[in-house]
Amino acid sequence: MARSIDYGNLMHRAMRGLIQSVLADVAEHGLPGAHHFFITFDTTHPDVEMADWLRGRYPQEMTVVIQHWYENLSVDDRGFAVTLNFGNQPEPLVIPFDAMRTFVDPSVEFGLRFETHDDEDDDTEAEPDDDDEPPRHDAQVVSLDKFRK
Repeated sequence: MARSIDYGNLMHRAMRGLIQSVLADVAEHGLPGAHHFFITFDTTHPDVEMADWLRGRYPQEMTVVIQHWYENLSVDDRGFAVTLNFGNQPEPLVIPFDAMRTFVDPSVEFGLRFETHDDEDDDTEAEPDDDDEPPRHDAQVVSLDKFRK
């Protein structure tokens, strides 16, 4: 059997490492300038930790916004934890990097989308759930192929 290089898996690991670095910097220094993040994740992932009422409201997928109000952001090799405000109710979340589907910073039109084998190409978007967020800006999720020559 011939050995092959799994570029897809290596790329996902590199992209998750980039997000880990960004979130760790924000945890230590706060959000710079107009930067803010829309993070969509799979709520069915076994390592996601969230309140039962949130899981009931978002049984498949949820998009959170890290912008104006967030607390206790911490990052490790597996994922991140953060407390966000849902209708004046602070709720802690634990989101593994493996559960992430998209990471977007609309302030600089940067985005990553993580494909999984069971993802279907549907064009539905989840609405951000942070009640304190401003109107959503259009952001383009780009793939690294766009920058290849």
